[in-house]
Amino acid sequence: MRRAAVAAAATAMAVSLAACGSAKESGDKADGPKKDNSSGDISIGLLLPENQTARYEKLDKPLFEKKVSELTDGKAKVIYANAKQDATTQSQQVDTMITNKVDVLVVDAVDSKAIAGSIKRAKDAGIPVVAYDRLAEGPIDAYTSFDNEAVGKAQGTALLEALGSKAKSGDIVMMNGAITDPNAALFKKGALSVLEGKVNIGKRYDTKEWKPENANANMEGAISALGKDKIIGVYSANDGMAGGIITALKAAGFTKLPPVTGQDAELAGVQRIVSGEQFMSVYKSYPQEASVAGEMAVALAKGEKLDSIAKDSVDSPTTKGVPSVIVPVVSLTKANINDTVLKDGIYTVDEICTPQYKAACDAAGVK
Repeated sequence: MRRAAVAAAATAMAVSLAACGSAKESGDKADGPKKDNSSGDISIGLLLPENQTARYEKLDKPLFEKKVSELTDGKAKVIYANAKQDATTQSQQVDTMITNKVDVLVVDAVDSKAIAGSIKRAKDAGIPVVAYDRLAEGPIDAYTSFDNEAVGKAQGTALLEALGSKAKSGDIVMMNGAITDPNAALFKKGALSVLEGKVNIGKRYDTKEWKPENANANMEGAISALGKDKIIGVYSANDGMAGGIITALKAAGFTKLPPVTGQDAELAGVQRIVSGEQFMSVYKSYPQEASVAGEMAVALAKGEKLDSIAKDSVDSPTTKGVPSVIVPVVSLTKANINDTVLKDGIYTVDEICTPQYKAACDAAGVK
């Protein structure tokens, strides 16, 4: 995991996050008595938001569990639940974790606003909460994610590079993420900071959920409204939606696909990049993010300070000075597959270069 962190940092695009204050002590915000968990016999609730995006089940969950096991010599127990994009379900899952008296909660919120009451209930029960990947509202104790505006900037920059001198020769379609996900607004903000004034945005879409089928339907609508001859590029907020978009483009008879962006470096997305169907994705070092979350969770469960882990802090809409670690991101194209997802062990060559993609892998130098 150190290798993953070093590789991501070394190749990362320039990212920054201004510190809003110093890291707070882990016990400052949690109410109720603390148990002595110094021996490592702790229970950690891990709540992830959905399973439409491949990363959560394939990467985040096992990577987090591995780090927690390493830090506690296998003594800690991780209790896992996935909300499958339902905020009400996630609220019920928090209540179950409270009833089960977990020592700490790690929550990737389906809806960052709706989760606030659940986090308050956890804190009232003396359970500290780590916001994972999305900055949840409510009295959270710690937060780790990626520089989400930098994600959008990477996507927008790559799209402009792909379009080159033809950037204003037609329209681009902008397919943004879920309105319940605060990161989606940051992706969009970052992308627009690069794209506005340099391209013509013919259609813009926001969605309620991160679903490929929603992006597919919206892309069909955009093609109908704009005409396929006018569409020269597509901003897609993630790889899952990019898959739905590309399916719609093919069905509409595009003989040469316009450049399509993505995010998450999903296996299918990487394979589309190799084959030339998708122009780019954004690789985020999930090993580093999950490792940081594991460190935060174990420290909070033991009643330890976060000073040595979280050097920065951020403000949420409801909580000021949340101790935070922001992980850098990398623009992923054919040119750096070897130096990112392969080097970091996210995928193997055999996983990417199946018989269907073997010739494309050879041509791209993926090995």
